[in-house]
Amino acid sequence: MRIVSLAGGIGGARFLRGLKAAAPGSDITVIGNTGDDITLFGLRVCPDLDTVMYTLGGGINEEQGWGRADETFTVKEELAAYGMQPQWFGLGDRDFATHIVRSQMLAAGYPLSAVTEALCDRWRPGVRLLPMTDDQTETHVVIEDERGRRAVHFQEWWVRLRASTPALEIALVGAASATPAPGVLEALERADVVILPPSNPVVSVGTILQIPGIREAVAAKTVVGVSPIIGGAPVRGMADACLTAIGVETSAQGVLELYGADLLDGWLVAEEDAATSLEGVAVEARPLLMSSPEATRDLAAAALDLAGKVAA
Repeated sequence: MRIVSLAGGIGGARFLRGLKAAAPGSDITVIGNTGDDITLFGLRVCPDLDTVMYTLGGGINEEQGWGRADETFTVKEELAAYGMQPQWFGLGDRDFATHIVRSQMLAAGYPLSAVTEALCDRWRPGVRLLPMTDDQTETHVVIEDERGRRAVHFQEWWVRLRASTPALEIALVGAASATPAPGVLEALERADVVILPPSNPVVSVGTILQIPGIREAVAAKTVVGVSPIIGGAPVRGMADACLTAIGVETSAQGVLELYGADLLDGWLVAEEDAATSLEGVAVEARPLLMSSPEATRDLAAAALDLAGKVAA
């Protein structure tokens, strides 16, 4: 089976681990969000790509879901001693090595897709990991605080402000002129099924779908999504703040309508959201919490099972 998944960070990465277990031997391509990417201390950081790579490659900090296992923070502490900013983004020593390699390769003229492939040669994630685009795109958030109305990088809003300042607007800067990375449209064209994991529907999956050509290519396939909302609350993170910013209700129904029947063929929701419905979309209720490797595998298997039903 040829499977393509659009993935953000922690939720997407953990779901992918279950997908590998549910479909051993399948050809899995992951299109990763790069809207969260940011340049810090002269280094290009790709949080979502790295979270997928580390999680599937066995190097993730399992407790927090991001960053490296057995991490130390000597470099971060030394930078702080020099007064270097920002100090709110926690890069560890092992993680710094990844960003140094990436930044050197980018500076030498390699595109992000080639750099990601080279990094994955070490981690062997068992999937083909592609950035959504080789072009630089960044998610920015418009807020209003004591400094007035201004735009900040998504990471500042998400990590430093913890999304506590309401977002007036969320924009993917550079999206209009971006093109899908090499291999993205080809993978979608060959796919038997496309899975949208329980990643943030606005700034992860939604960001990928903003790159010209990707949404149309996805919509042409059998597509099953997994709700990131259970009983009106995000499974993890602050997706509710993102949904509110674009005027969408924080519910399995709201996210289903955001994606739309033109994109989705099937939609998995939690059992408490079983009343969710949209004409043209097959909705099934299943346990959605990825509380163990077995539960995550079963969730991925349910998504594939639903894909088989709607494709029949």
